[in-house]
Amino acid sequence: MHSTLTEHAWCLYGDEYGPTPECDQEHREHYFVEELTFADANAILAMLRELSPHVVDGQLPVWVRNLAFRLVLLQRPDEPVLMREAAENLWLHGPDWDGIAANLKRRADALEAG
Repeated sequence: MHSTLTEHAWCLYGDEYGPTPECDQEHREHYFVEELTFADANAILAMLRELSPHVVDGQLPVWVRNLAFRLVLLQRPDEPVLMREAAENLWLHGPDWDGIAANLKRRADALEAG
């Protein structure tokens, strides 16, 4: 068993900046998705920031990034910084998600305004 969500993602998807660690475990994506689904926001954000330190890089599939941000925002619904970070990710991988990204930005602006 991997000790962290980041480690599990790293073994499954690799790392753009370094070699994928040697691992003797069998990797099945559905096990990772189960772990991601029930991970806390801190673990998810650590994974995103480690494996995709810049919005435009990383080897995490787009659907994993989208799901990860959605799960974080469900756990932390009133954090404008996270809303904007999720919106940037959606705009980068749009245009299908542009409306959702714009809504997240509006919600972030409204929260900060007051």
